[in-house]
Amino acid sequence: MSSSPGLVGTAATAPPRDASADGGGTAPATVGTSREQRVVALVDGWLEAVFDAVAQTRADTAALLARVAAEGRRPATADLAALRPGLHLRLTRDELVSGVGFVAAPGLLTDVPAWLEWWQSTADGGVRPLLLDLDPAQSAYSDYTHWDWFALPRDTGRRAVAGPYVDYLCSDEYSLTLSAPVAVAGRFAGVAAADVYLRHFEGAVLPLLRELPGPARLVNARGRVAASADPARLAGSLTKGTDFQAVLEGGRPVAAGGLRLVPCRRVPLVLVVDGH
Repeated sequence: MSSSPGLVGTAATAPPRDASADGGGTAPATVGTSREQRVVALVDGWLEAVFDAVAQTRADTAALLARVAAEGRRPATADLAALRPGLHLRLTRDELVSGVGFVAAPGLLTDVPAWLEWWQSTADGGVRPLLLDLDPAQSAYSDYTHWDWFALPRDTGRRAVAGPYVDYLCSDEYSLTLSAPVAVAGRFAGVAAADVYLRHFEGAVLPLLRELPGPARLVNARGRVAASADPARLAGSLTKGTDFQAVLEGGRPVAAGGLRLVPCRRVPLVLVVDGH
């Protein structure tokens, strides 16, 4: 996660499932050309595995906050320690995930104004907590509410892929953050999220993008390029002039300005192929 603008893949895809209410959409069975279908299917499978870790964190957090509310009190940072066994398990079990946790909405907790219950993997296979100074008087990172990984789930109620960006907050790595909103009794409480390193994601998807007949890239709902085999469109750059959120919501390929736009079926990314 960061203030500025990885994924180890395998050849197998995740099994298809019904689109979820937290951001999945329906799509026709035929998506683009057969090679484009293969790309979006593989990307769906790889990132859906990361979103599964996000969903488990979201479920654990919502259940914890509901239990605290049933006790007639507001949560504190000490309560969030109960999430740690699950977070540690996801880090050691899911090789795609480099960081995972819950980011509280400001004012949720009684003892601090803001908090990240965030854990990261280490080079030797262990896990470590992210320890941040979130004092507004001293920290440039005290207000994380405007960053896409927090703002998109809060504002849309849907899961999101944010970045890539240099993750100054967590790892100093070029990263993607996948996140989903956490709500208790219908009220937004924060986001569950997971990080993947861009170098891992690119290592998996660039060979696929290079197999396509024209320059190709993957972009998120805001038009940020997540991976690119087009030398004119680098990862992290912004693609303007197209409503990619509308393409995702439409759930079907469209043509625009000589481009083919193919939405992934389950994750909020669009495959963009130059058809010229």
